[in-house]
Amino acid sequence: MTRHLGKLALYTLCFVLLPLAAFAQEGGRSGDSSWGYALGAGLAIGLAGLGCGIGQGLTAGNTTAGIARNPGAAGAMFTNFILGMVLIESISIYGLVIAFMLQGKI
Repeated sequence: MTRHLGKLALYTLCFVLLPLAAFAQEGGRSGDSSWGYALGAGLAIGLAGLGCGIGQGLTAGNTTAGIARNPGAAGAMFTNFILGMVLIESISIYGLVIAFMLQGKI
């Protein structure tokens, strides 16, 4: 299994670095440097959305399982569930703000 992950990491690294070498410019000119901001903005919102989706899925699943086991505690669990969802969603909003800030630099 680790052998396959090593190959996957190597291939991913090659696919990321080969275009950079192919489009390298001669003479030391810096060229267009805004691609880093665009990449950062995309990664900010993408990773924030991914992390929040995983967190919300785990929270909703565990809350549903807890309510199914103890229906009498549904009110207290639901309050904590809503508070947890709000805090998880705030992480996604931070990612969106960072993406907009980086988008403004392009």
